[in-house]
Amino acid sequence: MINIKADSRKIKKGDIFIALRGFSSDGHDYIDKAIENGASKLIVMDEKDYPIPYEVVPDTRIYLENYLKENYGKYLEEMTIVGYTGTNGKTTSCYLLYDALNKLGVKAGYIGTVGFYLESKVCDLPNTSPDICDLYEYLIDAYDKGYRYMTIEASSQGLVRRRLETIPFKYAVFTNLTEDHLDEHKTMEGYANAKKILFDCLSNNSLAVLNFDDKYKDYFKTNNTIYYGFNGGDYKVVYDEYNNQNTIFKYLHNNKEYLVDSPLLGKYNVYNLLSVIAVLDNMGFDINKILEVVKLLKCPPGRIDIIKYKTNSIVIDYAHTPDAMENVFALVNNINHNNVYTVFGCTGSRERTKRPIMMDIATKNSKYTIVTIDDPHEEDIHQIFDDMLVNNTNTNYEVIEDRGEAIKKGISLLNNNDILLILGKGHEEYIVYKDKKVPFNDRKKVEEILEMSE
Repeated sequence: MINIKADSRKIKKGDIFIALRGFSSDGHDYIDKAIENGASKLIVMDEKDYPIPYEVVPDTRIYLENYLKENYGKYLEEMTIVGYTGTNGKTTSCYLLYDALNKLGVKAGYIGTVGFYLESKVCDLPNTSPDICDLYEYLIDAYDKGYRYMTIEASSQGLVRRRLETIPFKYAVFTNLTEDHLDEHKTMEGYANAKKILFDCLSNNSLAVLNFDDKYKDYFKTNNTIYYGFNGGDYKVVYDEYNNQNTIFKYLHNNKEYLVDSPLLGKYNVYNLLSVIAVLDNMGFDINKILEVVKLLKCPPGRIDIIKYKTNSIVIDYAHTPDAMENVFALVNNINHNNVYTVFGCTGSRERTKRPIMMDIATKNSKYTIVTIDDPHEEDIHQIFDDMLVNNTNTNYEVIEDRGEAIKKGISLLNNNDILLILGKGHEEYIVYKDKKVPFNDRKKVEEILEMSE
């Protein structure tokens, strides 16, 4: 267990509380709560007469990073830790690598968007990249239980907020960079530089694994880099075939071709799988065993999660960027179907410029689109809807604020061999408002509606 905490609510008797100054809060404001919960010592930046032992330091963030590295870094160095970053695909790829490692007979864990996993799911996480104290807590917990491999999603926010500082990544994988989070990073260059932090911290013995086809790949190149992709790279796709049952592709590596057969559908899953194969191959696993394991891999919860309904398919996916939505529609176009219907919304208090783009993608690729809420956060839902409809000339849509009712309407439109896409929230268990979190899960809602219709 980690004995230093930056969250006063997690303090147990005897713990050290360190007061961090963050983007939206100051840990010094929670010192009384930390003391009340049993803190034995404070690490602070303000000199005051505190009622328990304390130490004043110039920068509590730097102190924390040094403390964690000095006290726990030796255990992490014994682990093979893989970091995945990118706009789309990092959750799926990171989870697939975790699953593949376990199927190859080693004990591997996963930390990211869908939670903290060891043998199975341990808990949900509030952020894709947890607070640095929590991250060390999870890693040391895994180490104590015999796990020596970990896959970790590295979000741009987590990297900028230094939640992954001092983690000794042995592999860092870049999936792609498309428009997202520009409300925070302002420009695509700023967004790329945030992702670049992961690669800047790699040691000379670490390996960068990059998507050759992405135009931002040069941002992430290190002295020890390999590439994967369709247009070039050390692992280069030379043949690909798609249907509604599986994906088959061949890739070339060291002048030898390898055949991959996977139940995962769509071109973007070729990228996901190829990154996994590249990492495993460089870890030293037998390539024939790797390719056998790939046949068994399944997407994480909320990623192309298909529910059959009579002759129809209901597809739940986390897609919440223009690029991710286009990927889902491209996948659907490879599946034999009649009509496509879509239910989706846009996240509040996030980049507004992508909203009309996503609306255009949905209406152009669907017979009918139902616009609903996603996570409004602090923003008025009607402002979100107004943004989505800017310059919209398509009329094949309606707005239903209640997400449950929107899904119900979408299901009612299904007739014969149709597809309903429910996009944006995937595995998530809540709808997040400014001052509350309302329990809601897309799959559970679908199952509830279908059960009532029987």
